[in-house]
Amino acid sequence: MTVFAWWGGRAAGPLLVVDVAAGAVSWVLTPLTLRRPVVVTGVLTVLAAISPAATPPATIGALQVAWRRRFPVAIAVAAAGVVAHAVQGAWRPGGEMPYGWWLVLMIVGYGALLGWGAWAQARAALVRSLRERARRAEAEQGRRVAEARMLERRRIAWEMHDVLAHRLSLLATFAGAMEYRPDASPEKLSQAAGVVRDGVHQALEELRDVISLLRDDDPANGDGDGDRPQPVLADVPRLVEESRGAGTEVLLREAVDVPAEAPPAVARTAYRVVQEGLTNARKHAVGQLVRVDLRGGPGAGLEIDVRNALAAEFAAPGWSGGAGLVGLTERVHLAGGRLDHETVDGEFRLHASIPWPA
Repeated sequence: MTVFAWWGGRAAGPLLVVDVAAGAVSWVLTPLTLRRPVVVTGVLTVLAAISPAATPPATIGALQVAWRRRFPVAIAVAAAGVVAHAVQGAWRPGGEMPYGWWLVLMIVGYGALLGWGAWAQARAALVRSLRERARRAEAEQGRRVAEARMLERRRIAWEMHDVLAHRLSLLATFAGAMEYRPDASPEKLSQAAGVVRDGVHQALEELRDVISLLRDDDPANGDGDGDRPQPVLADVPRLVEESRGAGTEVLLREAVDVPAEAPPAVARTAYRVVQEGLTNARKHAVGQLVRVDLRGGPGAGLEIDVRNALAAEFAAPGWSGGAGLVGLTERVHLAGGRLDHETVDGEFRLHASIPWPA
């Protein structure tokens, strides 16, 4: 169309052959701008300086460079295009448009191509950044889910360690009584054997529960303990009675305001502190008095103090891993509290402070 517009009203001459050849070569080279935009556009720009037939392919090439290459390279190609068309307009003037306006038109046209290409590059970069952010957000979400699962499994392990350690310490106490008191009455031996049997059954059930939970692909979907009720402050007396039934003398003093209103995390953590203290007393202070003191309330926090005198000689059970206090310390810290344990003057002291919001 450019050739026809330029030759309209003019007699055919040798330049017509040049225009037809330049136009044919230009349009053949145009698809190659998708692969080599800078080099091919350079060739098209040279042809545009010779023939107006190469003007459309040259502008297409300049647009491809603006889309696909860095902005400085696009400016250089656009400047070369303006110079080529200035040369074309100088030696092949046509139409009624003055040469100065011709140059202005070329500059505006190539400027528009640069702006279009820069906008397209910015949009593509924005799309890439949004996709990358979406990918990172998805990966972060996956990481958070994995961490939540790991933390939940760890919490389950802590819970079951406390439960099983308490249960096994009771069994060890009754089994020890059966071993060291063979002269007990058949009724006593039968009762102790029944307690051991029931305790083993309960321990197996609890172990089966925790294995089932830890095998679950997504324990975070539930509360981490299935339908098992969580301990509360009202369960502490029952816990103490279990220890008394195993032969441990326990003195419990409670001065807790509205214990039924204790938040689940506070109540569960306090229960585990008392449970660990009683378990350690059965392991390392057989026959010694254990004093359990609970006091506090909303706003004041909850204070748990467990003390027992250490036996002069004791043999720690071989199944004791010594990790109970480590896990308990971390549990109390997660609840926002503090746990201290020490041996002073032959007495083991376990003290926990747990915040209780008003």
